[in-house]
Amino acid sequence: MYTVILKKNEEKKILGGYPWVFANEVYKVEGKGEQGSVALVRSNDGRFVGKGTINHHSKILVRMLTLKDEEIDRDFYYKRIKAAVDYRRELGYGDNYRAIFGESDYLPGLIVDKYGEYLSVQFLSLGMEVIKDLICDILEEVLKPSGIYERSDVSVRNKEGLEEKKGVLRGKFDTRVQIEENGLKLIVDVENGQKTGYFLDQKENRDDLKYYVKGKSVLDCFCNEGGFSLCALKYGAREVTAVDISQKAIDLVRENALLNGFEINTVTADAFELLRSYRKENKKFGVVVLDPPAFTKTADTVKAGYRGYKDINISGLKLVEKGGYLITCSCSQHLTLNLFLQMIRESVIESGVKAKLVEIRSQGKDHASAIGYDEGLYLKVAVIKVVE
Repeated sequence: MYTVILKKNEEKKILGGYPWVFANEVYKVEGKGEQGSVALVRSNDGRFVGKGTINHHSKILVRMLTLKDEEIDRDFYYKRIKAAVDYRRELGYGDNYRAIFGESDYLPGLIVDKYGEYLSVQFLSLGMEVIKDLICDILEEVLKPSGIYERSDVSVRNKEGLEEKKGVLRGKFDTRVQIEENGLKLIVDVENGQKTGYFLDQKENRDDLKYYVKGKSVLDCFCNEGGFSLCALKYGAREVTAVDISQKAIDLVRENALLNGFEINTVTADAFELLRSYRKENKKFGVVVLDPPAFTKTADTVKAGYRGYKDINISGLKLVEKGGYLITCSCSQHLTLNLFLQMIRESVIESGVKAKLVEIRSQGKDHASAIGYDEGLYLKVAVIKVVE
């Protein structure tokens, strides 16, 4: 077994709940072992800190599993997975939810999303990759899915020395899965959809539209499969226009609307260009929803990402009629809550509207973030009312 000895005082944040040990925080590594195996972590003066999986190919040398001197075996992983699932079940999640949220469920690099009878999983660390079969065995035991699909087709795996991959791991099934969310039927494409197939973290935020959309025209930008659009129609929106640059996403929005007996307007377009076009036409909406992809995915792109968020929010605010609402989101962990609120303030000033902040929301309860791990708290949602 490898033993990782930290530089002086580097154990403090680990003991405070931070799950990553970076290579530049390590004084030395002793012993031998396999990459992806469990390593012992000690402070600079030799005190026990915890155990985690090691990967010399990654800047994150160790991903912490426990601060206890306990055996890391099948029983350990079973208890962790069952505890994660039990937490969701006690909150009432059933048909679709995030069952395991990586570091925040003390299973670093493992994402498991439940879509009806099926699971979509991501193995984002070497430590999880090497025990993939064991994890799947336990998931079958705890969740009893009809099938498991892998969506490890993400670039973060390259930083772990792993290839991107996707495909069926267990069972045989149609990868277009029907779920029920907020009382609505939805087709989710677990093979080709965004992330693991769908953005489950916005479930409660989509349902929150019930307070804002009745009798109003709604513009849903970056609509993906149409979760916000369908909730707007469910809660009495007069009309809804769903916008996405992906034709596949728009086709799925139309299919999901038909599945629920709704009529919907769809536009396949770049949202930035379309909003500028609508501004020239002096078009107005009662509610504008902005749920863009992360414009900044690394710390060194925050400045450029900030400009992108501000640009789209200025355009969105100019399209909201007096008395209407802008619902704006950021899923970038690097755009902190303080930066997000600053961006909103500057967007309001530069758009020339008067507005007030109605509420700030975050990701769903199935995406609870571990204290001490700020990276797990990534989603910000603001509801802004444009006033006279």
